[in-house]
Amino acid sequence: MKGNPILHFFRVASVMMLLVAVALLAAIVTMRVAIHGAEVQVPSLKGMTVADARSETAGLGLILNVDNRYYSGDVAAGHILTQSPAAGTVVRREWTVRVSESLGPQKVDVPNTVGADERVAELELRRAGLEVGIVAELPDNRAAEGTVLAQDPPAHALDIARPTINLLIAEPDDEGPDGYVMPDLVGLPVVSAQMDLAKVGIKTDPPRYVDVPVGPIGSGMEPPRLPVRPGSVLVQEPAAGARVDQSTLVKLTVAK
Repeated sequence: MKGNPILHFFRVASVMMLLVAVALLAAIVTMRVAIHGAEVQVPSLKGMTVADARSETAGLGLILNVDNRYYSGDVAAGHILTQSPAAGTVVRREWTVRVSESLGPQKVDVPNTVGADERVAELELRRAGLEVGIVAELPDNRAAEGTVLAQDPPAHALDIARPTINLLIAEPDDEGPDGYVMPDLVGLPVVSAQMDLAKVGIKTDPPRYVDVPVGPIGSGMEPPRLPVRPGSVLVQEPAAGARVDQSTLVKLTVAK
């Protein structure tokens, strides 16, 4: 007597599902083993020499990079001050571990570079065993271009953190103001008015000279009116208070 075909189908399907589940479980286990095989724990490097730390990390498949160097009175020169990631962190192989190296106690005397040319300052710092850090520029017409205006840390500083000195350098102030307020020139000698405008780069048209009648001196309670001096400005265009710049051409009317 033949067996039940439906029952036979379910038995075969159950066996196939079991085989698929076993295959998936094996794949998951294999993947986990592969992943964990590519992971390592970052060792504690603080206090080790850079050479020993490099050997230690290389043996674990990690890359060691010395990012910074600092003076330290507690950690001997050539030994590691700090590390990132911290010891015990789990990372993948070929991960970069960044460390800072101790230079030992500060023994160098920071030279005074203020007032020196930038290139001379750099040479002085290198001779002292220091490096140039950030170089910033400040417009300053009182000092020659390239002159050191300030340094940080200052000269003869003690307990500096790093062997780098930041410099502030003078550069020419080429940016003039974008405009001026027109002054009141009426009553000034025309030569003085032209000179005042020329100081800020504003030009004038050739003055227009006009005759000025002499009025009565005055009588009764009226105050006497002073005569207009020849060569003085009678009218200006633009008027006082107007905004002008180097492109403005000022017109002056002057008494003969």
